[in-house]
Amino acid sequence: MSAFPALVLFDLDGTLLDSAPDMVATINQMRARRGLSALALEEVRPHVSRGARAMVGAAFPDWSEEAVIAAVPEFLEIYGTVLGQYGAAFDGVENLLDTLEAAGSRWGIITNKPIRFAKALMPHLGWEKRSAILLGGDSLPERKPHPLPLLYACDTLGFAPADAVYIGDDRRDIEAAHAAGMPAIAALWGYRRSDDDPLAWGADRNIDAIDALLDARNWP
Repeated sequence: MSAFPALVLFDLDGTLLDSAPDMVATINQMRARRGLSALALEEVRPHVSRGARAMVGAAFPDWSEEAVIAAVPEFLEIYGTVLGQYGAAFDGVENLLDTLEAAGSRWGIITNKPIRFAKALMPHLGWEKRSAILLGGDSLPERKPHPLPLLYACDTLGFAPADAVYIGDDRRDIEAAHAAGMPAIAALWGYRRSDDDPLAWGADRNIDAIDALLDARNWP
């Protein structure tokens, strides 16, 4: 039995957190303001890991790019009012975090979500004192797929990138990890469009189910 990594860094939305229900509630408030019918969860879910602009674009496919960008502040304003009301950690996440902590590993979160929202979610999840580091998309001058957030986390916590692992459900997560010299796991339980092939991302491991990570032999 091999050991778990000394440091595990996670993406948030679509990796640790099933935040799609909060996102679809946000989108449907925007649509209701315009007299449009609500979208189903599965219509929004594939776009969640790509950020607010992608979700607005998916919800209003007839809008120009300029109109989509202009509506992002409205999306964020509404999202702030529903944050944590409907989403929850994916099944198996708490067991995985407990297992890592029991093995002496440290873990943290690096997301492209604005840091104010990421911080606000921590008390809902009970992670505010457990996560060793939390970085949002606006915490540093660069965000994923740039490696800076991952390198900053390792430097802050005193780990070499090669001794850490990054887990995420988007190509940008894998690119950021490899640019940082860090092994990467593709979280196949997360959010992605049907035309996005995660096997083409080049992750060191492709994991279908969170429970598989309870076995240290399945880690890179």
